[in-house]
Amino acid sequence: MANHREANLALFTSIGLSEQKAKETVKNDSLSNDLKQVIEQALKQNKGAGIEKSVGNLLYHIATRLKNKKRNNFIIEYVIKKMITSEAQLTASLEYFRSNPLDPIDVTAFEEACGIGVVVTPEEIEDTVEEVLEKHKANLMEKRYHYNTGLLMGEVRQRLKWADTKMVKNEIDMQMLDLLGPKTAADMEKPKDPKAGKSKNKDKKPKEKKDTSAEEKTEKEYTDMKQLCGEALKFHKPGENYKTEGYVVTPKTMDLMKQHLKETNGEVRTRFPPEPNGILHIGHAKAINFNFGYARAHGGKCNLRYDDTNPEKEEEKFFVGIREMVEWLGYKPWMITHSSDFFQELYDFAVELIKRGHAYVCHQRAEEIKGFNPPDSPWRDRPINESLQLFEDMRKGKIEEGDATLRMKTVLEEGKKDPVAYRIKFTPHHRTGNAWCIYPTYDYTHCLCDSIENISHSLCTKEFQSRRSSYYWLCNALDLYCPVQWEYGRLNLNYTVVSKRKIGKLISQGIVSDWDDPRLYTLTALRRRGFPPEAINRFCAKVGVTMSQVSFDPGMLDASVREVLNDTAPRAMAVLDPIKITIINFPSKESLEFDVPNIPHDDSKGTHRVCLSSTLFIEQSDFKENEDKNFRRLTKNQPVGLKYANLVISVESDVKDQNGRVTELKVKCVPVAKTEKPKAFIHWVSEAIKCEVRLYSRLFRHQHPEDPTEVPGGFVTDCDKDSLTVVPEALVDLSVKGAKVYDKFQFERNGFFSVDPDTTAKKLVFNRTVLLKEDSGKK
Repeated sequence: MANHREANLALFTSIGLSEQKAKETVKNDSLSNDLKQVIEQALKQNKGAGIEKSVGNLLYHIATRLKNKKRNNFIIEYVIKKMITSEAQLTASLEYFRSNPLDPIDVTAFEEACGIGVVVTPEEIEDTVEEVLEKHKANLMEKRYHYNTGLLMGEVRQRLKWADTKMVKNEIDMQMLDLLGPKTAADMEKPKDPKAGKSKNKDKKPKEKKDTSAEEKTEKEYTDMKQLCGEALKFHKPGENYKTEGYVVTPKTMDLMKQHLKETNGEVRTRFPPEPNGILHIGHAKAINFNFGYARAHGGKCNLRYDDTNPEKEEEKFFVGIREMVEWLGYKPWMITHSSDFFQELYDFAVELIKRGHAYVCHQRAEEIKGFNPPDSPWRDRPINESLQLFEDMRKGKIEEGDATLRMKTVLEEGKKDPVAYRIKFTPHHRTGNAWCIYPTYDYTHCLCDSIENISHSLCTKEFQSRRSSYYWLCNALDLYCPVQWEYGRLNLNYTVVSKRKIGKLISQGIVSDWDDPRLYTLTALRRRGFPPEAINRFCAKVGVTMSQVSFDPGMLDASVREVLNDTAPRAMAVLDPIKITIINFPSKESLEFDVPNIPHDDSKGTHRVCLSSTLFIEQSDFKENEDKNFRRLTKNQPVGLKYANLVISVESDVKDQNGRVTELKVKCVPVAKTEKPKAFIHWVSEAIKCEVRLYSRLFRHQHPEDPTEVPGGFVTDCDKDSLTVVPEALVDLSVKGAKVYDKFQFERNGFFSVDPDTTAKKLVFNRTVLLKEDSGKK
């Protein structure tokens, strides 16, 4: 077995896998066998010639992502012949396979879907960008650099799907500069908020009291913490940072590690570091669960740290909303901190970085250093004392915005050279007021705050992988304790948009009501719709943590919601589209009462009482005037049972309106024991409360509403205007009386429902959370 694994290890590294990745693969027998088979097929097709690293990376994705192994040879041939050369093309091919599962494969359609043979030249990019800018020229000339270049980028990509994104962005930047000239003072003006700078919380690092009941509750929601952690089971132990691939060991590493272990008692320390400039969405739920869950699973601690280094976009409501959602999911931060808590330390570190020759003050404008191949700064080698003086001038507000930045002498993994550490912003800060006019960037702040807080595992999504080397470099350049950065795949849901800007557009156009509209997938919207936090946590556990980007169907989240609500939501009977029933031989002068179980499969949850009088209501859909052999409920010739009442009713006559529509049925009843068992029992209400009920369906029609190839008109055009149906006067039995906002019920046969915040003392409002089972008609 050992020899077999060593052979596989050598094979996997020979195609370009890192030793660490190869070792992880070898430990997984199933994946190891799949990858070995793919490599052998590739070598055979390549006639024994070696496999380049770029090809090897694609082969690894085939082994891990292609479910139908019978198609291995087909796709491998395209990779070996370098007809598929990018992950985007490979992803498109796998998407094509999912959409076309039956053989034979339509080669022409496949190649068209994957961009096979499509070469986008720099000239094509230049011409297309020129055409798009010409089309938008009037708006560009009016708004200049305030114009949303994302629209330009999207339009170019729509025309040139397989164009290199970086080349497109660079060309847009270059042509805009050529069209508009350098930025003027007006272009760089930022609106100032007169309310900014009034700090409401000046306490540094307040510790929270431990809420054991909340922790125990959330702990129970994980069916298996190993499932949540996934790849994280292979993470380093506290104090063993140096064993991680790519970690830089310096002469001071071990002493710093000993001090770190002393200060943390060898505990796992993580943090959830959101920017307080927007709302949290379902993707953040995974990050919250992973950071807090990983720490909890290992007996450690997790901080909530606001990354508040951009005062222009931060608002009090975002600070409050983020904490509220973290706690709603069942987590209590060990400490609540802010990057701004450390502004003085960060400034002192920057001064030290300059003194050590690792940073310099640069006067290149932002537009000059955009992209991945900007010219070297002519100030890179300026004297240290000169940079120190200029940095102090920046700090004292003696230099205008945009006229100087502090840059670090390092290169990001993606190739970006000398990232900015500090920039000038004459904008008051939410917590520090006017104390600072220079603010640190993410590239500078993040790793240093992690070091200051003694974080052991810096968990972040894959897009930050390109920052890992600079993360290690900066800590080591300052001789500080260096945590380990681990990246994982972001959680994406199909049929959604989560961008703050895009949701803002949906609100401004009246498509959704606000950030908490139940059709959205922000956490506030999910709470309002009635999603229990336990269900969201359970969904995150099922998804697990992988190192690759994965998208899921919302139905998987809905299934987790049903699992939780089925065991926790009391039953009630509600009629959404009522037809009146009058029992002409009702057996009592007074109402009859029946005990109904709150949770049928759990006797410990008790019962509630429902009343039946001679007048009741059933769903219109439970009666058919015309016979239908497949219809099992009430007709003129077919009786039906009333659930829980032990009565069977049969139609004697009907009452119709002037349009010939049946509005009332006169029926007779008989006990179940004295008649033939009916084909079906239906729900009903008698003494009831009138409520408003809101029914929701998917907001977007297509799986990827932001993809211009799938939705050419843009995500707004993909919205279903009928995704909300309001039932103004539904009838619900009296058991819901007194229900509070966010209380949840199962309305029998209609779905799970939650009390909406629009509820008043005079009127209950319910949102349908999910149907009782997946809608088979959903496409």
